[in-house]
This record gives sequence, structure tokens and C-alpha cells, in this order.
Amino acid sequence: MAYFLQQLINGVALGMVYGLIAIGYSMVYGIIGMINFAHGEIYMIGAFVSIIVFTLLGMLGISWAPLALLLVLIVAILVTSLYGWTVERIAYRPLRGSFRLAPLISAIGMSIFLQTYVQVAQGAKIKPLQPVVTGGFVFTDPTGFTVTISWIQILIIVLTLVLMAGFTWVITKTPLGRAQRACEQDLKMAALCGVDVDRTISTTFVIGAALAAVAGLMATLYYGVIDFFIGFLAGVKAFTAAVLGGIGSIPGAMLGGLVLGLAEAFWSGYFSIEYKDVAAFTILVLVLIFLPTGILGRPEIEKV
Repeated sequence: MAYFLQQLINGVALGMVYGLIAIGYSMVYGIIGMINFAHGEIYMIGAFVSIIVFTLLGMLGISWAPLALLLVLIVAILVTSLYGWTVERIAYRPLRGSFRLAPLISAIGMSIFLQTYVQVAQGAKIKPLQPVVTGGFVFTDPTGFTVTISWIQILIIVLTLVLMAGFTWVITKTPLGRAQRACEQDLKMAALCGVDVDRTISTTFVIGAALAAVAGLMATLYYGVIDFFIGFLAGVKAFTAAVLGGIGSIPGAMLGGLVLGLAEAFWSGYFSIEYKDVAAFTILVLVLIFLPTGILGRPEIEKV
């Protein structure tokens, strides 16, 4: 039972990271019906910015963990939000009226460009980070097995829940949220009703990039090592989580991330860790066979 609880904690923390990235995919798809395949690289850039800022703060002698984390979080969000805005302006906006494959090809090209750009700028070697937050709670069961929940895992879970609550409020209660919901239903009618479609879509990309920055920081603190290729694998898994939960559904993206994270954690704990990715994608295939729109997805209604 204790081992099960340990894997449950690990899976929830991992799933929260996947969910934060997956929200960016769902938001963009929900509004413009396109997949932003450069989103994984935005997450990767957020991780690199986090390590760079941590290094600079260490050189300046700022070692108090709460202050360092706050400063790194702010800088990472600002920088990656700028990248998200740039991706929309360069790879999507000029092709918005083109055939559907054009933005997809452009996004893949942007993904390769960002990956290569970071590889050239930062090098191909892995970048380690010394532990910033250590410790946690340790529980021991009568058999002697210990269950550990680290402060990093607690931070990931709490911060993700706070962001989800705040983001839900933005979507349901603010003018930006109303504009996003209008654009999701019909871009042309939203524009005719006075919604600034370009600004709404740009803001959506920025919000998705900011959430990816948070995920990049959390993953950097959790694993303590990154490289220029982490965006590809995390992006594919987060896209899988978005499809699993129901592409275009924000709660579905988080639910899909949790399902994927738990599947990987339990498979790694009870079976072979080499096949954890196979298990995750097998779950995706099974869900799509029986629920083609995902767990919380809604079938598309053709407007006539």
C-alpha cells in the first residue's frame, strides 16, 4: 500500500506538469482549430531561462529560495510569453486564411528552428541545476517502507491548482474569457460583434506560453537536469494528454495530463520502466477507440 501511495504521488506531480503544457495545446486548438507544435519548445525555453536566471542569481548572491523562485518564475514567464507571442505573429497570423496544412507545417518548422536555436546558443550538453528546494515529508508504514512527498512535489501540485483556479476565473468571468469563448464558437461572427480577434488569439498564445514556462521551471526543479531536446518529448506527451482529455477542453487537458502521469508512474513502478511510454500511448489508443473525442471532449457540430 505504501509503494502504491508513493507512485500515486509521483504520478500526480508528473501529471500536473503534463497538464500545464497540454492546456496550451487545447487553448490554441479551441480558438483557431490548429495545433501549435512549437509549444513543446516554448516549455523547453522556459526551462533554460530558469537555469540561466538561477545561475545569475547565484552569482549575485541571492540564495534565499523563496525570493529566488519568485524572481525566476517572473522572468521565465515574461521571456517565454514573448516567444509565444512571436510564434503566433510569425508562424500563424500570416497563414490564418490559408489552407489548414500551412499553419501546421509552419509550426513544425518553428519547432525545429527553436530547438536548433537553443542547441546552438546553449550547447548540446545537458545543463544540471543544484537542488534549490530540498526536504519534504517522510512517512513510514509498519513494514518499514517509507513514503516521501518532497517540497518540490507539493509546490508543483499547489501551484498548478492555483493556476487552474485563476485561469478558470479568467475564462468564465472576465472580458478576455468572453472574447475567447466567442472566438471559439465563430471567429468571423466574433469579429463582427466587435471582438478584437487578433489580440484575443495573441493573448491566448501568451497565456499558454506562460503556463509552459511554469511547467518548465517545475520540471527543472524536479529533475535537476535539462537539455535542448526535452521540449520534443514533453510536447508529444502533453499533446497526447490534450487529445486524451479531449482536445479543446481545458479541464480535459488537465485530466489527460493526470491520467498520463499516473499511467507512467504506475507502469514504471510495477512493470518495466523502458516501456512506460508504450503504456501511455496504448491508453491513448484505447480511449480514442471507445471515446473518439477524448474523455471530456465534445463532438464537433458542423455549422450550416
